[in-house]
Amino acid sequence: MRRSVLVSRALKGCKRIHGQPVKRKDPLTLAHLRKAIDCLPSIPTHDDLLFIAILLSGFHALHRLGEMTMPDNPRLRNPRKYTKRESVTLNAESYEYWLPAHKADIAFEGNRIIVADQAARKYFLLYLNSRDRALPFNPYLWARENGQVPPRAWFIKRLRHIFPDPNIAGQSLRAGGATHLAEDGALPHIIQAAGRWSSEAFQVYLRKHPIVLHALLRSGGSGIRPSSS
Repeated sequence: MRRSVLVSRALKGCKRIHGQPVKRKDPLTLAHLRKAIDCLPSIPTHDDLLFIAILLSGFHALHRLGEMTMPDNPRLRNPRKYTKRESVTLNAESYEYWLPAHKADIAFEGNRIIVADQAARKYFLLYLNSRDRALPFNPYLWARENGQVPPRAWFIKRLRHIFPDPNIAGQSLRAGGATHLAEDGALPHIIQAAGRWSSEAFQVYLRKHPIVLHALLRSGGSGIRPSSS
């Protein structure tokens, strides 16, 4: 009975009537990134460099936090989804690595991530040198000083230390990067490709994150279907 069309639609309607509005986290800005860099100690530890490398890479590559950290629940962890150190390529103006899987990768094909921001490249290199010295035999790109892939809670704790605002969380990296690209005049299909969205998923994301949609509209983005929802 619970699988019947009448019952399922009635339950769906009840959830809409009595549901709570979704609260979206605020996007990070370049000012936030500069503050995080300024908070680094004069002699940063390996974990300090890991945090700032994840923060900058996540922002500029429009990462979901789960693509660079492992779940806090041990039963949900899957090492096959962790980025490998051997996939890194360093270029004169950018750095690259292979993302084995992500939420929208239904074919499990993976994606090549390219980050061309110079500040991000600088701190990524500092982290990479520290990682290669401390963990030469660890196969994973993102690894703490103890050799463990950083759990999500570890990153959020450090993020909260710098930004106590509860409206800044893991989702803020991806939203901040998308907003920055939109304000910088990037075309919608460029942002969609950078964030690894399907066409339908990108339209849904824009409806759920009005600040990104408004930035695109202000920059004259085409191919956007504004929604009143």
